[in-house]
Amino acid sequence: MSLRERLRFQIINKMDFTREVGDEEIRELIREEIILLGHEVNMTLEEKLNLEQEVFNSLRKLDVLQDLLDEDDISEIMINGANSIYIEKNGVIEKSNLTFSSEEKLYDVIQQIVSMNNRIVNESSPIVDTKLPDGSRVNVILSPISLDHATVTIRKFPKEKITMDKLIAWSSLSPEIKEFLEKIVVAGYNIFISGGTSSGKTTFLNALTEFISKDDRVVTIEDSAELQVHGIDNLIRLESRNATLEGKLEVKIRDLVKAALRIRPDRIIVGECRGPEALDVLQAMNTGHDGVLSTGHANSCRDMISRLETMVLMADDVDLPIAAIDKQIASGIDILVHLGRVHNGQRKVMEICEVLEYRDGEVVLLPLFQYEYREGQDVWNRVGTLRHTEKLEAYFTEICMGIK
Repeated sequence: MSLRERLRFQIINKMDFTREVGDEEIRELIREEIILLGHEVNMTLEEKLNLEQEVFNSLRKLDVLQDLLDEDDISEIMINGANSIYIEKNGVIEKSNLTFSSEEKLYDVIQQIVSMNNRIVNESSPIVDTKLPDGSRVNVILSPISLDHATVTIRKFPKEKITMDKLIAWSSLSPEIKEFLEKIVVAGYNIFISGGTSSGKTTFLNALTEFISKDDRVVTIEDSAELQVHGIDNLIRLESRNATLEGKLEVKIRDLVKAALRIRPDRIIVGECRGPEALDVLQAMNTGHDGVLSTGHANSCRDMISRLETMVLMADDVDLPIAAIDKQIASGIDILVHLGRVHNGQRKVMEICEVLEYRDGEVVLLPLFQYEYREGQDVWNRVGTLRHTEKLEAYFTEICMGIK
């Protein structure tokens, strides 16, 4: 038995479970036991402090997982059983030297996490998506679906809002792209952000919201609330709800998009399109709702068009030909922004395209910016000029006339 487990067992035996025990009281018990343990085992002051924190985390927080959650540099935590924890730190994936004491302890931590949001995960329902109080996304897969051990993946989000200037400092985009994006966001262009898993779509979407007028009425729609929209008072945040064990009370993203259209939004932000809700988002874009922002998984701007087609076809209440879907895409989405990760793990704006029209059986895209790594430098080439400038001209005309 490790020192941590031995100490933890001793504290549990001394705790009075007939009443509420405060955090400070538990810490005091731990300190007393560490003093006694110090007569048997030589430990430095740093080792004693670390042991105190580890035991406290195992009793009141999320055990060894808490240490990883508290590290700001870690963006993702991947747990492959009690003895195998991987982390992504500064864009690099590495194995952590931390482990859980047993599979049972890992299972206890999993149950602690899912219970925070009144969720259930067990052999009958072995897969669950949930979140931590700080908004970090959590996915859990248990046996028998995960054959060897319980699997937990946590996507952390920064405590402070990521701004466009920070993204520029991290070489994720250029100042010219920031200026371009600011103009099209304030003018109300409908923008769709694409990218692979962990390409920074949500972070980028968050950063884009800094360009939204403080006077706008903004509705955000998400599976799991992650967006951090600051400085806007007239903000409505909507979150979907999974069905109960009886299959009742489910609220889908599609339901929320339809509800949002009834509450007079100036802006609708859909955190991510994964399925048939893409149809409702496109319909919102095509019925006079400008400035819609959303994201989706794809490998390029062109691939995002195909993904949108597939998602719309997933709707069981429509039977549209591909041509009709493409026309909706072409008339609804104004700009596609594609994000990706390069060889060193950094996230970059890889491509920005304007959606021009539907012609000759396909959606026509005009590349505006393209990324390349040239002679050791990040370079964003301006390869095209915005064709549809009506919204820009209308917005800045209103500015000049004092309407906005």
